[in-house]
Amino acid sequence: MRPRAESMFGLMLVLAVAGVWAPSLGASFQFDDWSVIVDEPRVQSLSAWWSSMPGMRALTKATWALDHTLGGGVAGFRATSVALHALNAVLVFRLLRPVACMPAAVAAVVFALHPVQTESVTYLAARANLLAAGGALLALLAWRRQFDAPRPWVWQGLALLALSAALAGKETAVVTPLAMALMAAAAPGPLRPAHARALLAPGLLVLVALVAGLIWLPYGGLMRVSLALRTPIENLVAQTGALGELAAHLVLWGRLNADPGPGAAVSAWSGSGALAVGILLAVGLLAGFATLRRRPALALGILWTYLWLAPTNSLLARLDLYNDRQWYLAIVGPGWLLGLGMTRLRQTPGIAEQLPPGVMAVPLAVIAMALAAGTVVRNRVYDTELTFWQDVIAKSPASARAANNLGIALARACQPEAAARAFSRAVALAPREPVPAVNLALLQRGELPELGAGCTVR
Repeated sequence: MRPRAESMFGLMLVLAVAGVWAPSLGASFQFDDWSVIVDEPRVQSLSAWWSSMPGMRALTKATWALDHTLGGGVAGFRATSVALHALNAVLVFRLLRPVACMPAAVAAVVFALHPVQTESVTYLAARANLLAAGGALLALLAWRRQFDAPRPWVWQGLALLALSAALAGKETAVVTPLAMALMAAAAPGPLRPAHARALLAPGLLVLVALVAGLIWLPYGGLMRVSLALRTPIENLVAQTGALGELAAHLVLWGRLNADPGPGAAVSAWSGSGALAVGILLAVGLLAGFATLRRRPALALGILWTYLWLAPTNSLLARLDLYNDRQWYLAIVGPGWLLGLGMTRLRQTPGIAEQLPPGVMAVPLAVIAMALAAGTVVRNRVYDTELTFWQDVIAKSPASARAANNLGIALARACQPEAAARAFSRAVALAPREPVPAVNLALLQRGELPELGAGCTVR
């Protein structure tokens, strides 16, 4: 692909992302948005943010503070997230293009438009994913640029700066140096594993220093909570089911769920299903390492997926076993593999001679349109708090948290009878949880703070 064509493709990615997400700009704040963005005093202004530092995910909070300062309301917050996602899509293409053109284009399109990305882009509380991914991609691009630059130390410094920014966005960017080694092993030409050590060693030193510095931040407490929640082995078993469910969401878009709740994956994937998923995961991982030398492009797609899912779906336990936003950067792997398959088909003897040049743009366009349509539909879930929690409760009927939050949304929508039924359902699902019972009592007395103005309770 020529430089002009690459620029045009990048522009098309940006326009596609903007067009697909434009209808969602006015959607409501949802779920954790209220606690971490709307009602959080430390992100109401840049000065408030600065006074709260040092703290967790400093860059993410800084962007929220900036959005508050700019005063664009919910549409301004969401426009920032959409712009970050569009930039990341271009970075994905720029990073993978030197390895193989067609797979890079397919991977970028899948990354840009897949419905599973709505949880990272439309759900504002998940912006940390966008910033961590952007920083990681910039670090990888700068790291690669050093090998043909007259002043490699400049690009090394930029890579380390981008890596630091990624970690200030979200701690899952900790695997970025390993992604550098993977790119070195899979890249053609002079970029070989020996080059990975040119930045891998200092990169790891930076990571060690940052992790050590974060020990005295709340991460230390979160680590202790994680280890107390499940043992590493127990968590690994539970995450088998979580990964099975996440894999299903790549093709079964109707199962996308913004709040599956604790234990959802365990109940959905158990027994023989979990065993089958575990075997497939083990085989896939072995295949990735086995093909690293003979078929490095194939190994890149496989191992990239495992690498970027590892921070959230391996040894460290989380209360919620999985969320769709965990796919955000990992989805590049499946997109790359799809592109490799399309390229292989195009090069198959007997087929290649029958296909005119440029014909592979047609299936790519079809894929893009299908993904875009799915994303537009999925984004409608975020229109209001009511549509959001109605979708969650339909997919997680045993979640007391979802039932309670649906009750609050119904109360705000001036539907007190329906809200009472939702609260009662939450009480039945979690009789030891005091919040739904308190909300029900307050609603029945007409004292629930969230009850819409002018609403009366019979």
